Amino acid sequence: MNKTDRIRELNDAFRRTMLGGRFVITNGVRSLGQTQLSKVVQLVQAFDAFEASNDPHQEHDFGSVDFDGKKIFWKIDYYDRQLKYGSENPANPAITMRVMTIMLAEEY
Repeated sequence: MNKTDRIRELNDAFRRTMLGGRFVITNGVRSLGQTQLSKVVQLVQAFDAFEASNDPHQEHDFGSVDFDGKKIFWKIDYYDRQLKYGSENPANPAITMRVMTIMLAEEY
């Protein structure tokens, strides 16, 4: 498996299970309320509309979903385990902490 394939596999597993990283939910998304937030998270977990325009590096690290008339973005970034610097190798989960941010498009 090449590096890009491994990163994509790790990102998909993280996004689908919400295990293996950390999450940041912006104030705009939090303001939707807990019930709505749960629905947004379910949409992010189910997202599979990857294409060249939203996934040019084929890492499955970004997506957008429509929810209740609002565009929601999600983005996965790669940090070292202490969250101080970018990861030297996002394909290696032993040295990488994935952080997913879920935000309103207008907060981007």
